[in-house]
Amino acid sequence: MTEPLNAPEFRALMAALGPFERSPHLAVAVSGGADSMALCLLADGWARARGGRVTALTVDHGLRPESGAEARRVKAWLSQRGIPHRVLRWTAAGEGGMPGANLQALARAARYRLLAGWCRKRHVLHLLLAHHLEDQAETFLLRLGRGSGIHGLAAMAAVTGIEGVRLLRPLLTVPKARLRANLQRRGQAWIEDPSNQDPAFARVRLRALMPAFAEVGMDAQRLAQTANAMGRARRALEEAAVTLLAGAAEIYPAGYCLLRPDLLRAAPDEVALRALARILTCVGGAVYPPRFDRLERLHRALAEGRLTSARTLGGCRIGPAGDDRLLVSRERAAMSPPVPVVAGGTLRWDGRFVVELGNAEKAAGAGRGRGGTGEGRGRGGKGVSDAVLDALGRDGWAEIAGALPQLRSTPIPPPVRPTLPALKDGKGVLSVPHLGYRRRSGGAGNLWISGISCAPAQPLAGAGFTVV
Repeated sequence: MTEPLNAPEFRALMAALGPFERSPHLAVAVSGGADSMALCLLADGWARARGGRVTALTVDHGLRPESGAEARRVKAWLSQRGIPHRVLRWTAAGEGGMPGANLQALARAARYRLLAGWCRKRHVLHLLLAHHLEDQAETFLLRLGRGSGIHGLAAMAAVTGIEGVRLLRPLLTVPKARLRANLQRRGQAWIEDPSNQDPAFARVRLRALMPAFAEVGMDAQRLAQTANAMGRARRALEEAAVTLLAGAAEIYPAGYCLLRPDLLRAAPDEVALRALARILTCVGGAVYPPRFDRLERLHRALAEGRLTSARTLGGCRIGPAGDDRLLVSRERAAMSPPVPVVAGGTLRWDGRFVVELGNAEKAAGAGRGRGGTGEGRGRGGKGVSDAVLDALGRDGWAEIAGALPQLRSTPIPPPVRPTLPALKDGKGVLSVPHLGYRRRSGGAGNLWISGISCAPAQPLAGAGFTVV
């Protein structure tokens, strides 16, 4: 009989992911499946013992007709146990339609964005995810099949970060059966997601093969241990890459990087690859680096001195910048679409910038207020009819350079200028903070960008990969 994961064992797992503040407030992503339900109940007991609390978060993705009813069922279950629960809703239509094969990836990215956004707005530092031993083993095999290097084969980290929120996976060494046993002992039901049995998904097909792998000694425990060993190697390489980047890369507030390829060429290939991946992820505003095979091709061209013209990868443009340096800048075609804005709001844009919107009339009077944060429309201010935050673009650059010819002498490289965040209305460009440009005539309710900072989802020297 399978032994349930108990409270002392969970306490030890959490201790490895600390430190935690006094009276911690934890958010737990809860789909209603056995894994996330068990995690939520274990985390609730852990937090209460420390004078803290848990809030359960369910993302209703709307991909199945029953998802709304399932979210309500989870809420009812947790309410009986005194655990607060919130539903975060997302629709694929709001992301530009139903993209077929990319729908699962789109839904996953939106789920993380919604969960992290909720935590960030409420100053919750820790978001717990229920990935377990078998998930780790499957991730390792999937990435092996894609030709991943050490970075991918390390699979999932026990601790990662996204936009100021710590993502914690305390169950990576725990078999799924022990989580189900925990719920059975408590008399707690759970939801079975039919998509977990759909062979259209590669992970489901791979899961069906796991018994065959186990027969030849490649069970989930052994595969997860291999991923853990890869994780230790990845961490060592990341530390070496950060040391290399300290001398080889310069990141600028306008969101671009100047790189010394000679230092990358002199470094061991694996270290140089890690450094290059970090640069592309940072400048591209991405959460994950480019695919390893594509990264290798770029590195090979760089190492052999064949990078004589610009090319693109990971949402970035990489090309010569003079003085034997390379310019890594945002790829214009890969940038976020225009986002409607209102005065008094704060938003993240293009995965790279945090932008605060103010009102010139309020600033001149009693001072401006600040609204909440969000991925789209700001809150807390008065509506503005046609103001958007968008990339400056070639037309925008031509417009403002025509109005102020001295802007042409800016030290910001020409390929970067069209990618700069700009406030626009129906009349054209209102404001471009990185160029110090602000249109003299009014418009859009005197809206202006009162503050901007470059804060990519994955900074150049972020926290190292964590193993358990």
